[in-house]
Amino acid sequence: MSRGNAPPTPPFPALMTETLSPALPDDIERLVEAVLKPACDRGLTLATAESCTGGLVASVLTDVEGRSHAFERGYVVYTDEAKAQELGVPLRLIRQNGAVSEPVARAMAEGALRESGAGAAVAITGFAGPAGPDDEPGLVHFALAASGAPTVHEEHHFGDVGRGPVRLECLRVALRLLRDAVA
Repeated sequence: MSRGNAPPTPPFPALMTETLSPALPDDIERLVEAVLKPACDRGLTLATAESCTGGLVASVLTDVEGRSHAFERGYVVYTDEAKAQELGVPLRLIRQNGAVSEPVARAMAEGALRESGAGAAVAITGFAGPAGPDDEPGLVHFALAASGAPTVHEEHHFGDVGRGPVRLECLRVALRLLRDAVA
């Protein structure tokens, strides 16, 4: 999962996100560290493919001084066209299954891994807030693709709790998936 170009990590005390720390719950801070420390120690690079979170995962992964070199890149792909253009998700796959689906989440993660060259990539696609008449608010699909491992998928139903709370829950799940991949 290494690209071989991450510099060695000097010893650091437990670090917190610099910009978002006052707004983030403590458990998310701990998850960020649980992702970045082993990624840095092992020289692994990470990528994100985000739809309903709008780059939130990428933001926290780049907000810890001295550890952000583990982050390779992030894709914010909100529209179907962006998913197709940036990550190579076939539009027919989106049309057949819907943008918020397991096949699309898997294709997003695998596309982010392929396009970025990172060692692991997490993808998130869902309905963070009020959705269309046939859409379930709080339904989110996650996928984690890692070099040399099968792609992992999780489906979560957070409920109609509002965009902010859904995004925070998405952050927890995405960081947990990345933590498990780099451990």
